[in-house]
Amino acid sequence: MEYPIYLSQATIIQGQIEVLQSIDLRVAEGEFAYLIGRTGAGKSSLLKTLYGELPLEFGDAMIAGYQLKGLSKKDIPFLRRKLGIIFQDFQLLTDRNVLENLYFVMKATGWKNKHDMKDRAYAVLQKVGLETKDYKIPAELSGGEQQRLVIARALINNPKVILADEPTGNLDPTVSDEIMTLLKSIANEGTTILMATHDYRIIQKFGGSIYQLHQRSLKQIDNIQDFIQSITEI
Repeated sequence: MEYPIYLSQATIIQGQIEVLQSIDLRVAEGEFAYLIGRTGAGKSSLLKTLYGELPLEFGDAMIAGYQLKGLSKKDIPFLRRKLGIIFQDFQLLTDRNVLENLYFVMKATGWKNKHDMKDRAYAVLQKVGLETKDYKIPAELSGGEQQRLVIARALINNPKVILADEPTGNLDPTVSDEIMTLLKSIANEGTTILMATHDYRIIQKFGGSIYQLHQRSLKQIDNIQDFIQSITEI
């Protein structure tokens, strides 16, 4: 079995603080996995390590075919072309319209042919249901539409892996469900998704593998209902 996300005995350090220790994680091709844990447990630090913002100094880790330990700065842009990254706060270019937001990413990742760029941009916009909103700037979009644009941006380069950091955190339950349905359909097509979240409702509703960060370690949760009951009883 292929594991686009693979960590073995990985220790993650941010600043001079050891955030996570001896992390083992394997997420298979097309798997939808949730990363849960309290605020400060290390969810964002783990994701940042996977997309190369934090260096991995101890242990072994690979993502989308790239070895993270010893990864050089010049290789980080090439790694990120293999990944889709979805942020809670969108991080869109507010002075450019929907289409220009996509073109910006495409130019930054090596696209040059304008015809190919237009075809690909409209293909991902159609996938997320924004093909008629191409002329709008982010401020003219709803929160759910902005997150759909972020997902379209993440899909531009046909990534093997999508890393999502609280993608439904700022959305109401109905819109959250729409975003989850979209992400699930992407996983069903073979893209591996690792999603940090604190929303147990969507985990219960949509299912998937669950990994909990707690006291600098990682463990798999086999039954979300039992887990929620256990933390409710504390």
